[in-house]
Amino acid sequence: MTSDLHTGPLGAEVDYPQSYTPDLLFPMPRMEGRSAVDVMVSSWLGRDIWTGYEFSWLNVKGKPEVAGLQIIVDASSSHIVESKSMKLYLNGYAQTRFADANQVHRQLQADLSAAFGGQVQVHLVSLDHLAADMTAPRGLCLDSLDVTIVDYQRKPELLTLQASADSIPEGESTPVEEQLISHLFRSLCPVTAQPDWASIFVHYRGPQIAHESLLAYLISYREHQAFHETTIERIYADIWHRCKPEMLAVTGRFLRRGGLDINPSRVSSPEVLELLTAGDGRLARQ
Repeated sequence: MTSDLHTGPLGAEVDYPQSYTPDLLFPMPRMEGRSAVDVMVSSWLGRDIWTGYEFSWLNVKGKPEVAGLQIIVDASSSHIVESKSMKLYLNGYAQTRFADANQVHRQLQADLSAAFGGQVQVHLVSLDHLAADMTAPRGLCLDSLDVTIVDYQRKPELLTLQASADSIPEGESTPVEEQLISHLFRSLCPVTAQPDWASIFVHYRGPQIAHESLLAYLISYREHQAFHETTIERIYADIWHRCKPEMLAVTGRFLRRGGLDINPSRVSSPEVLELLTAGDGRLARQ
């Protein structure tokens, strides 16, 4: 499905860098990925939040310094960065001396903004703060529903509304608002076919979505191949088109691989994006 994408070092044998090497970053146009999975929705806003747990550099005396790393990328940026190239780039800091944390921050900010094709927010996070950022998710978890599953390739036709919502004449229904969660999500990397595990949050207002249908739909990604960002965009697009909510936010909190997790969110309005800014911290599985 994504065989035409240029995927850089992903799936290839490469040597880990011994020093700071910004050329290792491998940007990929967002439109290239969206075209490959046939997702073109102009109604969304959003961002991708990367969290790094294995980031280190040397001070001027050669002593290692460590910190957590948060990278916030607007979904309107022109590119995403292939995740393995990001890991290789960040690893190059480990044996490079910097005057202080401010210099590290400035270099990260400049390099990553250039690679993503848009202004990127970078935060160095203390380990104490990183540990305190753990939280329990808020919302209704669907995972205990007794559903029969037969589809393990994305199937948007599974998404349906509650029967009661369909029976109300148009214009007379009362919209519901709820946040639904599943921790059962898995998709596959389109290059290596390695599993990408995640918790998926769907916050919407509008005609009520049948909970069993949403859970079956999310599980149908289990053998579906796509990058994290386009996976969440596809979920958003399917719900938007088939369920026609007034407001929608879809977030994927993917588990880390190689010390990095990626958490894309796509939302239908700036107000919802602001709510996500003050949202939950990382989950226990992350």
